[in-house]
Amino acid sequence: MGAAKNFTFICGADDFLVQRMGKERFAALAAEVTDEFSREVLSGFAGNVGEVETAVNRFRESVQTISMFGGKRVVWLKDVNFLADSITGRAESTLKLVEDLQEILAALNPDETAVLLTASPVDRRRSFPKWCEKNADFALVGGDGDGAGEAIAGVALAEAKSLGASFAPGAVELMLARIGANTRLVVEETRKLASFAAPTDVAAKEGTTITEAHVTELTPNVAEGDFFEAAEAFFSGDLKWTLGALHRHFFAGGDARPVIGALQNRNRILLQVRALIDAGEARIGPRGLDGLPRAATAYGARFTGATEKSSYNLFTQNPWYVGKLAGTAKLPTLRRLIDNQQEFITAFEEIIRRPHEQEEVLRDLAVRCLAG
Repeated sequence: MGAAKNFTFICGADDFLVQRMGKERFAALAAEVTDEFSREVLSGFAGNVGEVETAVNRFRESVQTISMFGGKRVVWLKDVNFLADSITGRAESTLKLVEDLQEILAALNPDETAVLLTASPVDRRRSFPKWCEKNADFALVGGDGDGAGEAIAGVALAEAKSLGASFAPGAVELMLARIGANTRLVVEETRKLASFAAPTDVAAKEGTTITEAHVTELTPNVAEGDFFEAAEAFFSGDLKWTLGALHRHFFAGGDARPVIGALQNRNRILLQVRALIDAGEARIGPRGLDGLPRAATAYGARFTGATEKSSYNLFTQNPWYVGKLAGTAKLPTLRRLIDNQQEFITAFEEIIRRPHEQEEVLRDLAVRCLAG
């Protein structure tokens, strides 16, 4: 069994995940210290070099302070942000202060003072984080950021499990597509969905399953995803559903422009999908769109000037989302999709001429496109 570590160091790209694990670890450490005056929480947040110096000096004073009643102390230096690749983090004075911090940590006696550091973000190329990996009880939360989507999905799954619930296939992906990569929102949304999906029988709540239907009904579309009900209905080819969705949208005081925007964005993506399928570069399979990574390698470089997430560039979209769009109903022909774009332009021009008849304009659009 290895020697006990002098301190605990928790870091990661997502400050919420780091803070969450830090709270859990601090609670465990504080449980061993009965005297509340022997528990101290310090802020490591610094906007400039002067504040870094203040934080390090306060930390030094704290760990060198002897408990009033002679027992063990626990100190948490939280929200450390001067280990990042930032102007403050790169400053020579900051680097010297980080060296001082390392000396303080190396000299700790864990039997006298339990120390916890939480930091986000952290430039792990620097010597201090590497030293912490070897010398601390080290935890990297959520990876370095490249796998952020998987890490956030993991947060949702873990939160659901803690509530005695689970996600049905596709449900967690749908939730993330709707609300985006906001960890706090993911946690709260998971709690809401688990509560709604839970059976009334308390004994059966361990079997709660959050389905795509629950997400569709309860989760708002606050991310860049294209999940307006009217767009879903329109591209399913269901005229009755489309007219009903439009009525509900306008009855709630909605405007026509975001609906047209949603239709155009969805149509642009499907145009590109249809072109790849017709060219034999991709196909719709049981798991969505097969061949997208290969097509991205072949054609991705041609999308100059559209590298950010955009409906103009299919390869910037979430592959699961593209598969969801392409596989939910029979994919329209390329001619139908081109005609759709022209119909959307015509409807937009008509709304400018008839601003008080927006619902009628979109109802006419739906009938022209779907009734034939």
